[in-house]
Amino acid sequence: MLVLGLDTATSACAAALWRDGAVLAVRAMALQRGQAEWLLPLVGGVLEEAGVGYADLDRIGVVTGPGTFTGLRIGLAAARGLALATGRPLAGFSSFEAALHGTDPAARAGTTVLCCIESRRDDLYLQPFGPDLAPLADPADVLPADLPGWAAATLPPGPLLLAGDAAERTAAALGPWPAGLSVHRSTGAAEAVAVARLTAGLDADALAARPADPFYLRPPDVTLPSGVHVPAVVPAVPPGGPPDALPGTLPGGRG
Repeated sequence: MLVLGLDTATSACAAALWRDGAVLAVRAMALQRGQAEWLLPLVGGVLEEAGVGYADLDRIGVVTGPGTFTGLRIGLAAARGLALATGRPLAGFSSFEAALHGTDPAARAGTTVLCCIESRRDDLYLQPFGPDLAPLADPADVLPADLPGWAAATLPPGPLLLAGDAAERTAAALGPWPAGLSVHRSTGAAEAVAVARLTAGLDADALAARPADPFYLRPPDVTLPSGVHVPAVVPAVPPGGPPDALPGTLPGGRG
């Protein structure tokens, strides 16, 4: 099974190809903005490196947030467009899940993993997971000044691994951790690979239960004029029917 994984929700723009237990190709770049210009070239690059085309894809996985408002919507729009054009199923995973499964299993063995995502403001998006990878609490939006108290009330004793694009900032705000603390530095590549791998492992029911809808922890920092409405998700098919073609040509003339 050939699966494309995409991540534009955090501080990177990344694409990865996964097939039968192995990474075929992955490309990632640190990016605060400009995902719309770079994502499809990255996708084209991994397809070319692996010697496959869009029509060869079996599934597509994408990170749904939280993270940057513009970045995650660009990734979702691209993933939805590719799924529509190829007729392939699409699955969504949160930024927390991508960060968690992007860590080295040996490094997270026996530890609590705190997934830390940048909000592009002072606050931090956080969710902890146990050694069995089950969530220990709901996602939280925490100010750095409140982090030590939140951690003491929320996290179990024992070693702690911080993962995600805000891991280093979280470590600085948290301070010393009694049982020891380590940081997994994120580049986006591991997250894109994790999403592709997770998507490949879903059965039909689990695949259907993972819609690629945006996940926000707080409203975007946008003020719209009165009466203007922005849909919660990018429409899968625009008014008037599907576009004639996606940016770039799909193999076999599929649009």
